[in-house]
Amino acid sequence: MDDRTAITADTLELLHLNQQALRAGLEELSLWIAQRGSTYVHDNMLSILHTLDTNAEAIASGIESLRSTDMRPE
Repeated sequence: MDDRTAITADTLELLHLNQQALRAGLEELSLWIAQRGSTYVHDNMLSILHTLDTNAEAIASGIESLRSTDMRPE
């Protein structure tokens, strides 16, 4: 893996970790909101969380692809 690819993969991984942390915080807020009876807001948050999960999977796949370029024979 060249330096630019490694830097890209490392940067994406940090963004991915931030996204996971934000997702966890939003999930906590969503549960807190649901416990207080606002099911409409909770349902909207679940939709947002689903989008974050979908995008996180794509980001993880991209990171894995970048990192695997180092293992390809030349």
